[in-house]
Amino acid sequence: MTSKQPLLSGFSFIKNGLTLGYPFVESIKSIASFCDEVVINVGFDDPNLVQDDGTYKLICENFSSPKFKIIKNWWDPNVSSKGLILSQQTNLALKECTGKYCQYIQGDEVIHEDDIELIKSSIQELELRKDCDGLVFQYLHFYGNTNIIKRTRNVYRREIRLIRNNKKIVSWLDAQGFRYQDETKIKCLETRARIFHYGWARKETIMNDKVKSFSKLYHGSNHQNSNFQYQRIWGLQPFKETHPSIMKDWISLHQNDLDIMSLPLDKKIGDLRLMISDGIENLTGYRIGEYKNFKL
Repeated sequence: MTSKQPLLSGFSFIKNGLTLGYPFVESIKSIASFCDEVVINVGFDDPNLVQDDGTYKLICENFSSPKFKIIKNWWDPNVSSKGLILSQQTNLALKECTGKYCQYIQGDEVIHEDDIELIKSSIQELELRKDCDGLVFQYLHFYGNTNIIKRTRNVYRREIRLIRNNKKIVSWLDAQGFRYQDETKIKCLETRARIFHYGWARKETIMNDKVKSFSKLYHGSNHQNSNFQYQRIWGLQPFKETHPSIMKDWISLHQNDLDIMSLPLDKKIGDLRLMISDGIENLTGYRIGEYKNFKL
């Protein structure tokens, strides 16, 4: 007797999650409640897969049930152009998924429990739309602190986070989104479900380490960045809604003392174009020149 194919696989990847302050345990738990299986790809610094910062041990301690499949992979430092190592590691996790659909989450992204029913109903809609192969989620990008979001044209407001499996779909470039293997865009449905992105809401010292680490993924191991410092930039707004309940402890631990909105605005030449574009978007809902990895 053959086992029934899971409806929904979750998948993610993480490397140095402890050192760089990722909410990766919370991230994975936020999808585990509605996924039938979850694949977690843990990155290592050496080909023998023994050197990491304790992330692998913590993953194993938190996700020991048969629902979870934990794999190890080496992050080859020679893959250091355009962040391609990120899509490579995403695809290694995706390859292990057996579900009809695959829910992706990155280590600094979390899904709100209030949105789970939205995701389930969107999957049901996708079942009826054979011409579509993915779901596009709405994004909240936190910056500086978890009570501030960045909402402006130069940050993406939507992206694919759920795809049909076995459709020759792969993670694209630096793993922001997905495309078909021939590089064409995927036709998708849009869901109102949100991705809470905490990638820029960590303490300044941890963000400094993260920025320097990621610059090497894009520019090579010898690339050096200046020290990171939070600034009040265009597009910041107060966030007054609720966070996913699972984030309570992480938010308390990573809260910054800095009141970023009290800083003087760091003005740049391109801000005027952003102001005009954002003003039009606020009035009409249309974002001028929006970059999309997908088709709706």
